[in-house]
Amino acid sequence: MEAVERFLKENGITEVESTLPDMTGNARGKFYPTKKYLAEKGGKIPETLLVQTVTGEWADNHYDIVDPADRDMVLVPDANTLRLVPWADEPTAQVINDCYTSDGQLHPLSSRSVLRRVLKLYEQKGLRPVIAPEVEFYLIQKNTDPDYELKPATGRSGRRETARQSYGIDAVNEFNPVIDTLYSYCEAQGLDVDTLIHESGAAQMEINFLHGDALDLADQVFVFKRTLRETAMKHNMYATFMAKPMQHEPGSAMHIHQSLIDIKTGENIFAGDKENEFSEKFYHYLGGLQKYTPQAISFYAPNVNSYRRFAPDIAAPVNFKWGIDNRTTGLRVPIAPLAATRIENRFPGSDCNPYLAIAASLACGYLGLEQGCTPSKPVTDLAADEDETVEVARSLGEGLRLLEECPELGEIMGTEFVEAYLGVKRAEFETFHEVISSWEREYLLLTV
Repeated sequence: MEAVERFLKENGITEVESTLPDMTGNARGKFYPTKKYLAEKGGKIPETLLVQTVTGEWADNHYDIVDPADRDMVLVPDANTLRLVPWADEPTAQVINDCYTSDGQLHPLSSRSVLRRVLKLYEQKGLRPVIAPEVEFYLIQKNTDPDYELKPATGRSGRRETARQSYGIDAVNEFNPVIDTLYSYCEAQGLDVDTLIHESGAAQMEINFLHGDALDLADQVFVFKRTLRETAMKHNMYATFMAKPMQHEPGSAMHIHQSLIDIKTGENIFAGDKENEFSEKFYHYLGGLQKYTPQAISFYAPNVNSYRRFAPDIAAPVNFKWGIDNRTTGLRVPIAPLAATRIENRFPGSDCNPYLAIAASLACGYLGLEQGCTPSKPVTDLAADEDETVEVARSLGEGLRLLEECPELGEIMGTEFVEAYLGVKRAEFETFHEVISSWEREYLLLTV
C-alpha cells in the first residue's frame, strides 16, 4: 500500500478504479475517492463476482462452489499494475487486485490466481515463461439493436472496405484518428504495444505486444481491451473482440508466443545447438500442447460464438498439427534466432480471458515436460485440406465435456476452479441453446 499511496499522491489522483478480472476476463470492481481507497487499504468485494455468467446469471452448481452466505473476499492491490486512466474526466488511477480468501489464501476461483498457480509450478522447476500475445479485433459501426447484423466501421473516406486488405498501409490510415488516440492511451498506461497491422477482415486489425512476464502480459491485454473499447467509442464506433462477429469475415484470434527461460542461466531452454534445431524439452513441451489442447480448448474458445471461428478455410486451426513457420497450423514455430526460439499457439480467440488462455497453454506445455510427450512430425504444406475433418471441438458443450474428462488439466488449473468454470460455461451454453435463430425459422418453419 505504500507504493500505491506514493503513486496516487505523485500523480494527484482524485479517484481510483479498483478492478479485478471476472471469468470472462472483463473488469469488475469499485470506484473510490482516493482518501477512502487509502483508508480501506484494498477493501473487499463479494466472491460471487468471480463466477457470474456473461449474461449476469449463476450456474446450477453456484452454491456448491461459493459460500451460500454470499461472503466477501479480500482485495490486495498489485502495485505493478497501477496505471493512469487517460480517458477519465478527472485524475484517475486504475489498479488490478489479487483476490484472497478470509484466511489469507489466494482465492481459487480468481483468474489471476489460476495463472499464478501455474507460474508457481514453473518457478519450482527453475523456469520462467516468456509470453508475447497478438490480439486481433474489429472496428465496427455502432450497433444498438442485436437483431441487426454487424457492419465494419468506415474510415476517413466514408467508404466501407470490400477487398481483402491484409497488411494494407492505406487501409490502416483510414482509421488514423482512432489509431493515434489508441497509441496515446497505451503510452499513458505503459502498455508495451509493438506493431499494429491490418488483418484480412474488413476493418480488422491486430496489435502485437512486446514479449515479457506472463502475468504482466495478461494484465496488459486485460487493460488493452478496456482501452480499445474506450478509444473506439470516443470516435463514434465500437471495437469488438468477438471471435466471429460477422458471417462473411474471418475470425479474430489472440495468438500466444511462448518460451521458457532457465532462471539461473537466463538461457532459452527451447533452443538447440544451432538455428532451426530444437532441444529435447522443446519437443516435450510441444508434445504437451498437441496432446492436451483438445481438452483445454474451452479456455481458448470460452463462448458459444468462439466455435464459429473453427471452420475450414477461414484462417483458423481445425486440427492439432504443428509446423515451422507454417501459419496454417494451430501450433507454429517461427524461424528465429536461438535466443528467440518459441512456439506460437494460434488456437485462442480474441474473446478469451487472457489469464486463463495463457495459464491453459502453459499448463499443457507443463504436462508435456512432466510426461515427456513426443509431438508428431511437422507439416510443411497446408495443415488441413478442404475435405478434411475438423478435429477441434465444434461447440462449447463439447469443449467442456473434454475438459471435464481431463483430470490432469484440472489438477494444474485447480479442481475447484475447473468445477466452477464448467458450471458457469454450461449455464451460458444452455441459455444460448434456448434461443431460436433466424436460420431455423427461414429454413425449417415450412419445410420440415
